[in-house]
Amino acid sequence: MNEIIILRNICKSYFLGKQELPVLKGINITIEKNEYVALMGPSGSGKSTLMNILGCLDTPSGGEYILNSKEVSSMPKDSLAGVRNTEIGFVFQQFNLLPRLSALENVALPLVYAGVKKSERIERAQDMLQKVGLADRGHHKPNELSGGQSQRVAIARALINNPSLILADEPTGNLDSKTSVEIMELFSGLHRQGNTVVLVTHEEDIANYTHRIIRLRDGVVENDKRRDERVNKLSQLS
Repeated sequence: MNEIIILRNICKSYFLGKQELPVLKGINITIEKNEYVALMGPSGSGKSTLMNILGCLDTPSGGEYILNSKEVSSMPKDSLAGVRNTEIGFVFQQFNLLPRLSALENVALPLVYAGVKKSERIERAQDMLQKVGLADRGHHKPNELSGGQSQRVAIARALINNPSLILADEPTGNLDSKTSVEIMELFSGLHRQGNTVVLVTHEEDIANYTHRIIRLRDGVVENDKRRDERVNKLSQLS
C-alpha cells in the first residue's frame, strides 16, 4: 500500500450553544507517499480545520482518517500525541521557535521528548542544520536570525524525527518574495529526497511549486488537480 493519507467522508462541526456549525462536509482525499500537495481555499473554506485534522491536532466529528496505515480518527489524545511526535513534522508561518534556545537546541527539541541521549541529539541536529544550509548558525538564538533562517531552523526541527509527513501552514507568510522562493526551493528539494509534503497556502505562486493542488470551498473539495492536468489545461488555453 502506497497511500500515506486516506480520508473517508471526514466531517467536522463546532457548536455555538446548541447550534451546529458544520465546517467540513464529507472530505474524501487520498495522498500517496512522496506527493507534494497544496491545500487552497478562501477564508472559511475549511482548509485550516482540515490541516489540524491531518496533523492530529484535532479529531473529526465523523469519518475515517488513516495515516501511514494507522487509523487515527478515533484515537485518544495521548495516542494522538505519540503519532504527532513520530509521524508528522510541522512547519508554521510564525516559526514557533523557543527564544531562549539556540538554533541547534530548537532543532534537537523533538529528540528530547523522544528520549534520545544528548550526544546523539546534538549530532543529529547539527546534521539537519547542515542540510538546510545553516551549519554555521547553530549557536545563534532566534532573535539573531533572519526570517528565512528562522524558517530553515523550523524546517530542520520538523525533519529531525524523520517523519512520514511534513505539514507546512503558510510557510512563507512572514517572508519577503526572495526569501519565499528560497524556502520553496528547499521544500522542493525535500520532496525530491522522498519526503511527503502537504502545505496550506493562499498564494497561487507558492502553490505552483507543488505537484497537486486541492481546492476547498464551503467545507467540500471543489477541485483536485495534479501538475500534468494543470499544464495540459494551460497549453490548451495558449
